[in-house]
Amino acid sequence: MAMLEGKYVEVDPGVEIFVREAGSGDPIIFIPGFTFTTEVFNYQVDHFSKTNRVVVIDPRSHGRSTITLHGNDYVTHGTDLAKVVDALQLKNVTLAGWSFGCLTVWEYLKQNGYDNVKSLIFIDMSPKALSTNDEDWVEGPLGDIGAIYNTYLRNPAGQREFIKAYTTSVMVQRDVTEDELNWLVEQSLKTPYYIATNLFASGMFSDYREEAKIASETVPTLTVVAEHWAATAVKFTQKISPKSSIEVLGGHLMFCEHSKKFNKLVEQFLSKDTWDR
Repeated sequence: MAMLEGKYVEVDPGVEIFVREAGSGDPIIFIPGFTFTTEVFNYQVDHFSKTNRVVVIDPRSHGRSTITLHGNDYVTHGTDLAKVVDALQLKNVTLAGWSFGCLTVWEYLKQNGYDNVKSLIFIDMSPKALSTNDEDWVEGPLGDIGAIYNTYLRNPAGQREFIKAYTTSVMVQRDVTEDELNWLVEQSLKTPYYIATNLFASGMFSDYREEAKIASETVPTLTVVAEHWAATAVKFTQKISPKSSIEVLGGHLMFCEHSKKFNKLVEQFLSKDTWDR
């Protein structure tokens, strides 16, 4: 296991972001998705810290970061990320977002541009999560999304059931053990349900299609999509981010379940000597 250094970065008065880092070299920052923590990227930290400075964060109100009643949206998360980059004096960074963590990356780019960005990795997230167009890559039908917000995310028990169901149906492809499922649920529940609802709504109503297009035209960009919606996601990504490289692998949590394959895909992407634009 890589030796991880943990520290806190203050991004607002009384609000601190928990950061773990290991290794040296060109920096890669991994940003977890909705209610998850640095822990989900352990396989990536172990692998890439041999060649890179790997930074993983608990976003605001996630994991070991400050639980706060304000700023639980992806506009603020993008600002927080910029403050972490500045505090750690990171230069020429690769930003890797998973799920709603992609929204944080797109918002960072919207606010800060590309001067300090080497490359981008977007892991299984549409830049527009809701749509009535059947050809669009979305998180689910509007009725299902409304039910999650109005039913499951109203209390801790509902949040627990939602994460359990999402894990077994979308996140992993194999049968998970009870210990594995409980671990994932406990990671998620570090974000209180009343904050999770804010984050869920913010993510679902985000629209970063323009940022996704600009990103793929500006720096090397890799999009990794899960197999269960690949037919729609690949076509949508080709339309929205036509210059992005696209790979298909596993379920929503493919970087854990298929970590060796995922790490190889990323390694190959990062090692390209030329970038044809």
